[in-house]
Amino acid sequence: MERIASFSINHDKLHKGMYVSRIDGDVITYDIRMKRPNQGDYVGNGALHTFEHLFATYARNSQWADGVIYIGPMGCRTGFYMLLRDTISKADAIRLTQASFAFIRDFQGEIPGAKRRECGNYLEHDLEGAREVAIDMLDALKDWTPEKMAYPE
Repeated sequence: MERIASFSINHDKLHKGMYVSRIDGDVITYDIRMKRPNQGDYVGNGALHTFEHLFATYARNSQWADGVIYIGPMGCRTGFYMLLRDTISKADAIRLTQASFAFIRDFQGEIPGAKRRECGNYLEHDLEGAREVAIDMLDALKDWTPEKMAYPE
């Protein structure tokens, strides 16, 4: 089998940030790296799960909703993949991410889609943990630009 592109990135050089992982036709996959890989600090399962519910809910209800294809966590628990149509500029992808993270930071109340009938693991949520990750990432992305979206060499 051929090696997939994401396994070809040197994860030891990755820092927190937002990168273009790949482009497939009109779909851009963004790597939103929230933790440094292989450093022993990962997003907890409950926080990752809550973050997923809130990130996807916000993005799919934002002004960019028509271009949002998928938002989901990485199995390694160091970040998220966000797939968007190329009708959303890289600058707007950053704005969408920042706005989503501000929404998570400020969120109070019942987590969307977190009832038993709506979620396959409805008991494992951590809103405070999700907020902490959002605050940390808002700081990491505050000056992010499309020029910073290339993976480090």
